[in-house]
Amino acid sequence: MMNCNAYERIFKRLDEDGDGKLSLSELRRCMETIGEELLIEEAQELVESMDSDGDRLLGLEEFVGWMEREIKLRDHEERKMEELREAFRMYVMEGSECITPKSLKRMLSRLGESTSFEDCCVMIGEFDVNGDGVLSLDEFKLIML
Repeated sequence: MMNCNAYERIFKRLDEDGDGKLSLSELRRCMETIGEELLIEEAQELVESMDSDGDRLLGLEEFVGWMEREIKLRDHEERKMEELREAFRMYVMEGSECITPKSLKRMLSRLGESTSFEDCCVMIGEFDVNGDGVLSLDEFKLIML
């Protein structure tokens, strides 16, 4: 996590009018500078969720809380994605970047499931978005998330 001085420097830079609070428009411009669009409704929801004093603005303390929450969320999502990639690799045969009916059958067999090649084709077909007969990591995500 970042230290409080770093958060304070960021906060001061975002606080365009220097009033010690971040308004909805300042939050939206902040997100635009990092290439993200924050709709007015999303900005309002964000402020409502973090605004502890009811002034509809984010003070430094509230901003720090938001930043720490976002960092924890991002870290959690990154861990979840890494776990997903690890699970995906368990089903992929060496030298391949996708789950094939053969690799699915092999993994299911290791897990004690006796499944035919044809059944594995059907299982893959249920989630094979692009119709190539195999599952990519993105298609695997659809199953698991």
